[in-house]
Amino acid sequence: MLDKYDVIVVWAGHAGCEAAAASANLGSNTLLITIDMNKIAQMSCNPAMGGVAKGQIVKEIDALGGYAGIITDKSMIQYRMLNMSKGPAMWSPRAQCDRMIFSAEWRKTLENIPNLDFWQDSVIDLIIENEEIKGVITDLGVKFYSKSVILTTGTFLNGLMHIGQTKIVGGRISEPAVSGLTERLSEYGFTYDRMKTGTPVRIDGRTINFDKLQAQEGDDHIMPFSYLHNYNDTFLNQRSCFIAYTDQDVHSSLKTGLDESPLYDGTIQSIGPRYCPSIETKLVTFPDKDKHQLFLEPEGEDTIEYYLNGFSSSLPWKVQLDSLRKIEGFENAKIFRPGYAIEYDFFHPTQLNNTLETKLIKNLYFAGQINGTTGYEEAGAQGIIAGINAHLKNNKKPEFTLNRDQAYIGVLIDDLVTKGVDEPYRMFTSRAEFRILLRQDNADVRLTEISYNIGLATKERFERLKDKIAKRDELIQYFKKQSAKQEIVNDTLEKLGTSKLKQSIKLESVIARPQIKVNDLISLFPRLQEKLETFGKQAQEIIDAAEILLKYSGYIERERIIADKLKRLENIRIDNKIDYANLKSLSTEARQKLIKINPKTIGQASRISGVSPSDISVLLVFIGR
Repeated sequence: MLDKYDVIVVWAGHAGCEAAAASANLGSNTLLITIDMNKIAQMSCNPAMGGVAKGQIVKEIDALGGYAGIITDKSMIQYRMLNMSKGPAMWSPRAQCDRMIFSAEWRKTLENIPNLDFWQDSVIDLIIENEEIKGVITDLGVKFYSKSVILTTGTFLNGLMHIGQTKIVGGRISEPAVSGLTERLSEYGFTYDRMKTGTPVRIDGRTINFDKLQAQEGDDHIMPFSYLHNYNDTFLNQRSCFIAYTDQDVHSSLKTGLDESPLYDGTIQSIGPRYCPSIETKLVTFPDKDKHQLFLEPEGEDTIEYYLNGFSSSLPWKVQLDSLRKIEGFENAKIFRPGYAIEYDFFHPTQLNNTLETKLIKNLYFAGQINGTTGYEEAGAQGIIAGINAHLKNNKKPEFTLNRDQAYIGVLIDDLVTKGVDEPYRMFTSRAEFRILLRQDNADVRLTEISYNIGLATKERFERLKDKIAKRDELIQYFKKQSAKQEIVNDTLEKLGTSKLKQSIKLESVIARPQIKVNDLISLFPRLQEKLETFGKQAQEIIDAAEILLKYSGYIERERIIADKLKRLENIRIDNKIDYANLKSLSTEARQKLIKINPKTIGQASRISGVSPSDISVLLVFIGR
């Protein structure tokens, strides 16, 4: 152990793991403190990574040099690409994972990173001098000193779990909560609030009648999350998920417990997730629905434990079990534990800079659910940005931030620090105004080089990127030069429901048709077949990258032009340059919000709720003077 560290990361959840890995890989002597080293990167809720917009975030973490994608590939037991019926901006990879292997692989990965030490303990206080962080104090009374501290406390700050009228103090089932940190930070002016989340019953798979459920298979072709994936590696045995439905009998049974639900008897006052509500919230919010869809998901490659997605609840355990047994296929179900709700403290993220450093205490960073977000992916994204910036600031290097047109991570952090949260924040593709640019297939093209330039992405990763781009461009040039003759392609075009050629045209024009996929044409062109064989198992990744650019080049270029125009506002820096209190031309609300958030640029100011276009005009005129 060292006497003093460059970076201390508190808690080894998804944010903490990425933060510790990033700072250590960049060269900072880093200490990771966590309560239980057997639960590193614990999948405490849904055993899955990715999904709509979240899959893009995992790919972005990977492109930057993080580990979420690598660990997901090593632990996935089902892969699906969501939204394939829509355009590529909406395609989102999702993986069901073995949660035990996921955690074990994370620990193995962290233990093999130089510069990274571990300490199993709880942090109960911070060492702060002259509004600057100096270190932490643990439950064992140990003082660790450091240049920077990253708090990734998840649901542990004053965590309180609810199962009916039963209350259990804890940050997660069977794990202690942390008290004192919230109160300590509030002494320094930080504002905080309470949030709520929940989790469903865990079911013994031996007691489920799967014949009554609808199987949901994964995709036949697995596209790895990590751009470093070795295509010769095999994946774990793939498992099915299953679909089930509630009905009126189930609803009637659930309603018998509403009087004892902490959500409805006034016990829980905190903010709950809009997009992942408990089953009892669904009944109250949507009283006209006669059924709700549920997803039964395996917790691992060979475990009998199952997770019932969509059945989160804080109802009494007996009501949960009785209601579960009224669902078709679960008549004889036994459970390992009931679902529960958990309340915890979070700090309003408008108190952060875009680097995730707090505005009130220098060199103190917040990442993950402490900022009001929900989801492993959102947490990991914040963790890697906090870890990068802690290292860079300690070494007097420029800060590292991502714009809204560069990454979903940029959208996420900008939303948090600019708009704040009034409910647990979850990423969606609809939150990104430039989602055609922010596709899952091009995260490495967008982010790997800039990460390589700051020293995080490895040379191997950067060389793979250059090789991929070269192959992609080689394929595009082939399509641009190769002629498609009527006698070769017309039968295929007719079968696929598009008009025949009347004369030969370049193959790129055929591929541009919405009905046509490159894979439909490969067998018709022997030279194309030979070329793709040289790409090996990476061929499909190259095909997708080339095809998207050919089909959607016009849309991509138009969105890039719009983004570049808006970026002009992002280049006009205003932080600490304007005395908003004395700028009387601003509306009162705009003045108050601008003082509170102190935006760095005109672009950020324009996204603050309550700051109108006329207020932005006032700021532009003032800056012009």
